[in-house]
Amino acid sequence: MAQVLDGIRVVDLGTGPAAGFATQVLADFGADVVKVEPPGGDRFRELPASPLWLRGKRSVELDLSGPEGRDSLLALAGIADVLVVSGPPGRAQRWGVDADAALRRRPSLVHCSISAWGPRGAYAQDPGYEGVVAARSGRMLAFERQLRRPGPAFAAVPVAIHAAAQGAVQGIVAALIARERSGRGQRVETSLLQALLPYDLMELLLVQLAERTGRPQPSLAALGGDMPTLNYHPVLAADDRWIQCGNLLEHLFLAFLDALELLPEMLLEPRFQDPPGSWDAETVEAARDRILARVRERPADEWMRIFHRNGHVAAEPYLTPGEALSHPDLVDNGDVWEIDDPELGRVRQIGPIARLTETPAAPGLPAPRVGEHTPEVQGGHQPRPEPQPPEPGSPGRPLEGVVVLELATIIAAPLSTVFLADLGARVIKIEALGGDPYRGMVPNGSTAVKTNAGKESICLDLKSPEGREIAQQLASRSDILLHNFRPGVPERLGIGYDELRALRPDLIWVSVNGYGPDGPSAARPSTHPVAGAAAGGAGHQAAAALSRRCESLQEIREISRQLMRANESNPDPNTSVVAASATLLALLARERHGVGQRVYVNMFTANAYANGDDFLDYPGKPPRPAVDAELMGLGAGYRLYPARDGWVFLALTRQAEWERFFRAAGAGALAADPRFADPDRRRRHDAELAERLA
Repeated sequence: MAQVLDGIRVVDLGTGPAAGFATQVLADFGADVVKVEPPGGDRFRELPASPLWLRGKRSVELDLSGPEGRDSLLALAGIADVLVVSGPPGRAQRWGVDADAALRRRPSLVHCSISAWGPRGAYAQDPGYEGVVAARSGRMLAFERQLRRPGPAFAAVPVAIHAAAQGAVQGIVAALIARERSGRGQRVETSLLQALLPYDLMELLLVQLAERTGRPQPSLAALGGDMPTLNYHPVLAADDRWIQCGNLLEHLFLAFLDALELLPEMLLEPRFQDPPGSWDAETVEAARDRILARVRERPADEWMRIFHRNGHVAAEPYLTPGEALSHPDLVDNGDVWEIDDPELGRVRQIGPIARLTETPAAPGLPAPRVGEHTPEVQGGHQPRPEPQPPEPGSPGRPLEGVVVLELATIIAAPLSTVFLADLGARVIKIEALGGDPYRGMVPNGSTAVKTNAGKESICLDLKSPEGREIAQQLASRSDILLHNFRPGVPERLGIGYDELRALRPDLIWVSVNGYGPDGPSAARPSTHPVAGAAAGGAGHQAAAALSRRCESLQEIREISRQLMRANESNPDPNTSVVAASATLLALLARERHGVGQRVYVNMFTANAYANGDDFLDYPGKPPRPAVDAELMGLGAGYRLYPARDGWVFLALTRQAEWERFFRAAGAGALAADPRFADPDRRRRHDAELAERLA
């Protein structure tokens, strides 16, 4: 089978996981990725997850401080289709491969820059650690109510790295699509700061509404009160394992009550006979206590068997990434790869971001040793002609002329098509006659503003012959159809792939759901907190709460509150950015290879990528660093500190950074203390150092 990026040469000058994950996705789908490393290698190789984001690449070791190394780099860039750089502005310019210079030499080049803060502005040269960006952007305030203490809380899941990597993939692939038409390359820019924008589902909008109306608006964190909603409730089983529920819609919540064998008895009580969404506070609390008490009667595995048999309950246990690697749905969908590494042995790791049926990803080389391929690559500099475009000219917006038909609700799938609209696609959203239910779930439908931006909408009854006929007519004139139905539903509604392919043979048919098409949960529902728990992100954010023993119902209530605050909405955008990347890859495959196809994206795999700092296993792999019980951070040198009038996030990961900090802070006594003199001693005395710094 052909691969999407067969014949595409990528030169990766980036360091660390943001660029690493971006080019790893390109390598998975067939690109020849050459990673250029300084003498001794990328300093982020020391991270335990580096075998994941280094896979499939060749390594060249070059000393770019001298003319010989820079000449070798220019030779590589001169035959590349894509050049990826990372870090603050100016670094690529020093090496002669900034966008202006590189595009002058090779006009067909796609030049991608990934930075922390963007190429311009007051912060452009500041250090680019995820924690610093999360703190400065307000991301850490999303967790301020997780514990009953004032102030921000550490944001544990590296979503900025995840979304920046996928943003780079989207920009690169979109630019390659445009190049197929125009023959011209272009610059692509993204940043960790920009990557956090999808995670602000309504807060910025509410600030603007408050300024416009003069009335305060409720924050997303405050909606629904302090406790979890009954639909999205963590529950503690008899074996002290937590299960996360995600039964957002009424029929799913009723199925959950039925699986608990609570529905018949509750329906006999007058207070429970109204729709659950209209229950008053006293009724909600009575239902909560009854649910929590019932789940406590049986172990987690038994409940999960019951939920599977029911088929309509969205729930998963809280897992670590290491545990999730053995989840039958990831395994059965081919989303776990095993690659033999000559140094580490067999490495089990998350597989490709999505399944493309006609141009699939395939495992390639294991993570290379530093400079392993230097002679091979430097000896293979063959001139490559500039692409000859069918119609030379300005590339315009990459997806101009592309029509996307969306049949999706809530957040994860609809937000993905917003990114396609941003790139120039015409997105037509088909909604039920009552509209996407997400429009009515929060005051003024304010959250749905973000998920519907840039789209047109039409309401159809797809259960009627007329509605199905209109949907099929629209599909026949569309390039992409994207939906989030469970398996079997599209076929019943007349929009299954085989039926639509007869109308549009090159259609790209994208399915975005919880688990993928294969595996025991293929037909089960899922929502964001379920994926957050199953992929390990929510448990990581929950820190010590997940293992705290609960002796009373009141303690269960409090820990369930903390777990749901830890399991905020990031799993939805985590999925959205992956769905957009996968859809663009399929569109490029059609441009290059002339094929339409099915694309399967699932929330579980997408959130595995968001937890990519730990979603692999090999002999001797260090454990994921734990967040402290007070949710300050990962250690004295990477955590929040309360200041006199606010909060500071400190990120010091190298000896030189510590020395600069001690000088700037006037902390001569700390600098002279032998307990804090080097990384090993600081690790041994971490608690004492944090106390002194605080």
